[in-house]
Amino acid sequence: MDLARLSRFADDRWDLSPGVFEDTAKTCGLNFVLIPAPLRLAARHYFWQLLNFSGARVMKHSTPERPAVRSVALAFPSFRHFMDWLHTQGISAFPDISGAVLDRYLNALQDEEAGTDVARQYRLVSEVRRLWFYRLTMPPDMRMPDAPPWEGEDSSVLLGKVRPTRENRRRRIPEATMQQLLMWSLRFVEDFADDIITAHGECLDLHMTDPRYRRRYGLPRRSPRPGSADRKLAAYLDEIRSNRGALPGKTDPDGARHIHWLHIGRILDAYGAFDTTDHKRHEAMAEGLPIDDDAYLRSPITGLLDGRHWRDRPIRFREARDLARHLSTACFVVIAYLSGGRPGEVLNLERGCVTRQAQTGLWLLQGKFFKHAVDANGSKNPEGLVRRDPWVVIEVVAKAVAVLERLHSHRLLFPVWLEQDRQDCRDTKRLGEARTDDTLTNDIQRFINWINLQCQTRGRCDGIPTEGLGSPTSSRLRRTLAWFIRRRPRGLVAAAIQYGHLHTKMLQGYAGSYESGFPDEYAFEDWLYRIEVLAEDEEALRNGEHVSGPAADAYRQRVTVASRQFAGKVLTSDRQARDLLGNPLLQIFHGDGMTCVLDPAQAACQLHGATDDPLVTPDIDDCRPRCRNIARTDRDIERVQVQREDLLEVMADPLAPPIRHARELHELQRLDHILNQHERHADP
Repeated sequence: MDLARLSRFADDRWDLSPGVFEDTAKTCGLNFVLIPAPLRLAARHYFWQLLNFSGARVMKHSTPERPAVRSVALAFPSFRHFMDWLHTQGISAFPDISGAVLDRYLNALQDEEAGTDVARQYRLVSEVRRLWFYRLTMPPDMRMPDAPPWEGEDSSVLLGKVRPTRENRRRRIPEATMQQLLMWSLRFVEDFADDIITAHGECLDLHMTDPRYRRRYGLPRRSPRPGSADRKLAAYLDEIRSNRGALPGKTDPDGARHIHWLHIGRILDAYGAFDTTDHKRHEAMAEGLPIDDDAYLRSPITGLLDGRHWRDRPIRFREARDLARHLSTACFVVIAYLSGGRPGEVLNLERGCVTRQAQTGLWLLQGKFFKHAVDANGSKNPEGLVRRDPWVVIEVVAKAVAVLERLHSHRLLFPVWLEQDRQDCRDTKRLGEARTDDTLTNDIQRFINWINLQCQTRGRCDGIPTEGLGSPTSSRLRRTLAWFIRRRPRGLVAAAIQYGHLHTKMLQGYAGSYESGFPDEYAFEDWLYRIEVLAEDEEALRNGEHVSGPAADAYRQRVTVASRQFAGKVLTSDRQARDLLGNPLLQIFHGDGMTCVLDPAQAACQLHGATDDPLVTPDIDDCRPRCRNIARTDRDIERVQVQREDLLEVMADPLAPPIRHARELHELQRLDHILNQHERHADP
C-alpha cells in the first residue's frame, strides 16, 4: 500500500478506495467541500467515527458493529442533504439540533418528497438517527442533544408510509433468452475456445513486434540487419505464391483493397519497415498476388458448429481481442449461472480455484465471499473470507475455469483487461483489478449483439431473443436459475445438462448452505410456483373436480384452507418465503398421473432433503403405488387414461415375449383399478 496515497483527516476529500478490498469495487470517497463550511469539521469527525469506531449504540435494523466502507460512502448523500437543510435554517452546530428543528426537517421532507420516493425519505430519516446514535463518540461541542430524534418514533409512523421491500424486485431473464444465452455460452466454452485462445495468443505475439510495447515491458530492442527486411519479404511473398494464398489487406469504404503493409511488418518481425519506406518497390515485389479483404491470422479453425467449422475464414487480427472478451463473458455466464454464486463472488475468483475430489468425483469451486463477512468483533471484514463450503459444480463449470486460465495470465479469472498492455492503462484511481458488475452487464449485451449479428449474417434462426430482456445485469442470473430449477426440474439445458442433476448439486452442495443465500432465492421461486398451482387447484375444485385416492380428503382440505390463508399474501423477503414453505398446507406436489399430498412420515419414496427442512420434496419420479400420500384429480386421471391407451398399443404386439406380456397385463390391471376407484368415489 502506498501510504502517500492515503487521505488525512484535514483533507477536504477522503479517498476510501484503499479500504475496499473487493476487486470488483468501484472508486469511492467523501467530498467534504460539498458540506457547508460551518458544519464541515463536525462532519469529518462524524465520518471518522463511522469508519473507525466499533462500539456505537445499535440502530434498529442495522448491523451491530462498524459499517462497511462502501456503506459509509453511500450514506454521505443523505447526510449532506441534512447538512444543507440545517445551513438554510442558520444552524451551524450539532448541539443546536433541537426537537423543534427535527420536526421542521420532517415537515420539509414530507413537503419536498410528497408522493415520490418513500425509500429515500426513509434513508434521510435514518441518517439523522445514526448521527444521534454516534453523538457520544463525538467531541462534546459536536454532539446532538440527548433526547432521541422524534422521541424514538418509528419511521413508518413519522412518514405515514411503509417503505416498499427491496427484496425480489430483480427481474428474471426471460426463459427463451436464458436458454439461448446459455447454449451459445456453452458453445464458446466447449467448441470455440481452442480456436479463440490460439488466435488471441497469435494476436498478442504480433502486437509485441511493436517497439513501443517492447520498450514498455523491458524487452530487448530488435535491430534488424540492413537488407534483412527485404529478404524476409521476398521469402514471405514466395511462400504465398507457392501456397496460392493472398496478401493481408484492408478494404476502403468504396470496396477498394490495399496491401496491409503494417500487418506484414508484424508477421515478419519488421514492424514499420514496409509502412513508411519505398512502397512502389515493395508493391512491385508483390505484383500479381491477390489481396485479401482483411488481415487474417494464421491460426486454423478447428471448432465445429452443427458438424461444420464454426467460421469459414480464420479469425481477423483486429477481432481476436474482441472474441477473447466474448469468450471470457461466456465463461462468466456458465460459471455464475451454473454455480448460483453471487456476481461479486464469481468476479473475485482466482486461478486454481477448481479442484476435483478423487473419492466422490465432485468438482469444487472455492472463492471468497464479502456479503455478511465479519471479523471476530462482528464488524465488516473488508478483505472478505474464504468460503467454508465451496460451490459444488458440474464439469462444464470446471471447463470454463480452465479456459480462462489458458486465456490470460492474470491472477483473477475476470480481470479488467485480458491483455497486459491494456492492464497497464486501467483507471489508477480504482484499486480493484476485476471487472465490475456494470462492465459485465455491458459485456453480456455486446456478447448477445455479436451472436445475433452472426446469426443474421449467416441466416441462422437460433439467435438470442431480446424482447423483454431489458438490461442483462449479472445479478439476474441467480434469480433466473432458481426459477428454472423450480419450474423446469426435468427440462434440458443446452448441451444436455439436466436441471434435475443441477438441482441436486445446487441444493445439496455449496449453494444449499444458507450463508450462500441461494436457498432463499430458490424458496421465493418455489413459493410463487406453489401459489400459482394452488390457485389452479382451488379453481378446479370450485368447478366440481373429483378427487380420489388415500389422500383425497387431505388434498381437498389443504387446497381449500390454503387458498383462504394465502390469497393476496405479500412477502417482504426471500427468507420469509422460505419460512412459509414449511406450512403443511403447501405440501402438494403434482406428478405424472398423480398428486402427492406430502406427509413426510408416511412417504414411501426417497425424500429430497431432511424431513424437517421446508425445502424437502418427494421423489415424484419414484412414486410408490401404495403410498398413503397419493391423491388423483380429474386432471391426473386424464393422464392415467393416456397411459392406459399407450399400454394397450404395446400389448397388441403378437411378438412380445410372455414375461413382458404378463408384466404389462399386471400394469394394465393396476391402471384399470385406479380408473374404477376414481369413478366409484367421485363426488356427487
